[in-house]
Amino acid sequence: MKVVDIRKLSTVELTTESTRLREEIVELQRRLHLGEIENNRVIRNKRKDLARMLTVLGEALTKETK
Repeated sequence: MKVVDIRKLSTVELTTESTRLREEIVELQRRLHLGEIENNRVIRNKRKDLARMLTVLGEALTKETK
């Protein structure tokens, strides 16, 4: 997901989306350890998306508190 798209989301949507991404990453890691998936690049991309979302969420929360 691009940062431009992430910035369009509200804080509630960012929170729910980040929770969903965390659960998806855990599931992908479980499947990787079981040998069901071989491409660990998917996990890396999901983690980067989560980091982008958390960065934008932090910026949005900072703006709301000021």
